[in-house]
Amino acid sequence: MRAFAMRPAVLALTLVLSAAVGNLTPRPAAAQSFTYNPRPPKPPPPRVANDNQMLVQAAEVDYDTNNSRVSAVGNVQLFYNGTSVEADRVIYDQKTKRLHAEGNIRMTDAEGKITYANSLDLSDDYRDGFVDSLRVETEDQTRMAATRADRSKGNTTVFENGVYTACAPCKDDPKKPPLWQVKGARIIHDQTEKMLYFENAQLEFFGVPLAYIPYFSTPDPTVKRKSGFLMPGYTSSTAFGFGVDIPYYWAIAPDYDATFTPRITSKQGVLMQAEFRQRLSNGAYQVRLYGIDQMNRNAFAGQPGDRQFRGGIDTKGQFALNDKWVFGWDGILLFDYMFLSDYRLAQYRDPFNSFMSLPTEAISQLYLTGVGSRSFFDIRAIHYLSLSGNQQTVPVVYPVLDYSNVLNYPVFGGEFSTKTNFVNLSREQALFDPITTQANTAGLCTTTSADPRARLPTQCLLRATPGTYTRLTAQAEWRRSFTDPLGQIWTPFAILRADAINANVSNQPGVANFLPTGDTQALRLMPTVGLEYRYPFINVQPWGTTTIEPIAQIIIRPNETYAGRLPNEDAQSMVFDASNLFSVDKFSGYDRVEGGGRANVGVQATTQFDRGGTINVLFGQSYQLFGMNSFAVQDANNTGIGSGLDKTVSDYVARVDYSPNRTTTFSMRSRFDQQTMNVQRFEAEAKANFDRWSVALTYGNYAADPALGYLDRREGILGSGSVKVAPNWVVTGAARWDLTANTINQYVVGAGYVDDCFTLAASYVTSLNYAVVGATPQTNQTVMLTLGMRTVGNVSLPVPVN
Repeated sequence: MRAFAMRPAVLALTLVLSAAVGNLTPRPAAAQSFTYNPRPPKPPPPRVANDNQMLVQAAEVDYDTNNSRVSAVGNVQLFYNGTSVEADRVIYDQKTKRLHAEGNIRMTDAEGKITYANSLDLSDDYRDGFVDSLRVETEDQTRMAATRADRSKGNTTVFENGVYTACAPCKDDPKKPPLWQVKGARIIHDQTEKMLYFENAQLEFFGVPLAYIPYFSTPDPTVKRKSGFLMPGYTSSTAFGFGVDIPYYWAIAPDYDATFTPRITSKQGVLMQAEFRQRLSNGAYQVRLYGIDQMNRNAFAGQPGDRQFRGGIDTKGQFALNDKWVFGWDGILLFDYMFLSDYRLAQYRDPFNSFMSLPTEAISQLYLTGVGSRSFFDIRAIHYLSLSGNQQTVPVVYPVLDYSNVLNYPVFGGEFSTKTNFVNLSREQALFDPITTQANTAGLCTTTSADPRARLPTQCLLRATPGTYTRLTAQAEWRRSFTDPLGQIWTPFAILRADAINANVSNQPGVANFLPTGDTQALRLMPTVGLEYRYPFINVQPWGTTTIEPIAQIIIRPNETYAGRLPNEDAQSMVFDASNLFSVDKFSGYDRVEGGGRANVGVQATTQFDRGGTINVLFGQSYQLFGMNSFAVQDANNTGIGSGLDKTVSDYVARVDYSPNRTTTFSMRSRFDQQTMNVQRFEAEAKANFDRWSVALTYGNYAADPALGYLDRREGILGSGSVKVAPNWVVTGAARWDLTANTINQYVVGAGYVDDCFTLAASYVTSLNYAVVGATPQTNQTVMLTLGMRTVGNVSLPVPVN
């Protein structure tokens, strides 16, 4: 982490200057729309022996024994202790031990820094001396120039009338001013402190002065960590007014550091922020603290922030026990759940998340994870802090455990694997979701509704079950593949799964309409045997190779016991498509298990073109052969109802993936009603990435699903793209078009200049703000201005439009 160190007397002036160009607080690269173009790395300089021996090569060498001088003339090359000097003429005075060089001087030190000059006078150990008409290129490709430079004490260089920049010179006209540069009457480089001090400095763009700073300092380009002030940041809101962040970075030791960031607000006083980080030999951790004594708590009247003192703490860390095991934690504790959003902290402060939903919970967890060559173990305890005020409806998990292992030796000639899952969680209060217009408008499914009897499966879903839930799942699987003389592939498999469940469901109003309340103990066994069949046909043509592969599965097993009568925490998502057509169990989690006899049938075709490009097509259907159809059983969440699997003969599913080359891809996923062929789900995506432009377009069309509360068809398009309109100019944009409402509800457009040392960009962003719990989200409009100068800092200034 880099820092700027400033004298207190000019700190206020620097804040005013940075306000003119924006927020100079460094931000993670992921939050930036435009980043510097990478430069090709320079080859490392050749290593020279550090043996205190001086090697001189030249067209002519003269020895003046009377004056104890050695003169080298013509293409002189001098090597001494890792440093090389090239010049037209070099004179070494053995009495004064001074080295004088003239004409086309190029000096390269052991670290790769290159110095160009017309005249150079140094001691033989390069500690002291002066240089005329100096130009320096560092290893990270920054550049300095001066009319004269004096070096003293071996560690301090003073550049008179100096210039500093991180931009490469113009190839066509090297004398042309760079895109940006900082000029100083004096630039002092202290190599012991590794600092650059600028006196009477001015910032120039294309040689035109734009800003003046009497004094400022910055670490030299070799420094990665340095104590000092970071660039200030700015933010604003109606509640706290205008805020200025003034971060100070403290490089305490090589292995740990801290950042203190007071935010001075115009309406609420000072918000203190502090972050401590430490890296150890086997991991790292960090702790962040927040706190503010609010001057006007009435600005949050009627909200959780209506209190005198607000704050919080969050921490995370991870450590390796060895090459296979790691443990770690994430933790957060807040005085009130609206604190982060009210003060635009943490995940709430990035306006470029406009196409992502704001988080609804903050996670605190403690975990242990192990990864072997064919095994995986993970155990963690989790606490969810609700950021929307629904703390009673989110669970506390203590713990959840996953273990899987594949034996590295055959069993009866096949592969044998085991899988284990254990979960124990509790929740204070039920959560119901409305699935009808009446239930939504009349509030029938809220926990405060006047008539709890109205919380019926025909009106609501029970999304969160109150009480305590414990489940232990163990599964063993064996499978083996055979290929007969005709090329047919036969894969028999056998699975035995057992679930031990204890559910203590609280008898809260309306819960009994969905699940048995009180204690329920259940032992659920699911033995499964099956056979998968594939018969690939290969056709070779001059233009490519096509493989057509019929696929069929026969699965035999008993009915799912306790179907719909137990809580469902981890299997509420059910999307039937080509990706899980041949899954033995199509439920997404362990709390539901598919039962009954089933056949999955489909055909897959793949074509590989000789001139490049592939196309893959999959089409199929699933059939319930006998027994109870688990997807037709209504549970508290209606999981599986309307999925296309809740019928004896399922809907058709299809997938098409086409890649004509390495730069373009097309994909399509769909589900069709097996009787009417009406589209139930359809998604199409196209991506192209060329040298100068890239584009991505996604179209989605989803039929109404009344069982889950989607009463109308949903249809929309999400598009994004960027165009390099000139070698250093980029235009970007993204938009989401709700075709059902015929409105573009979210979008971002931007343009910027990007090169290897400078960025300048402007973006117009829309985002959603959930300011009040339960209220309709409000659309925010923001203009984001970004300015960046490599090695100096980045500026990001959000300007709210409404």
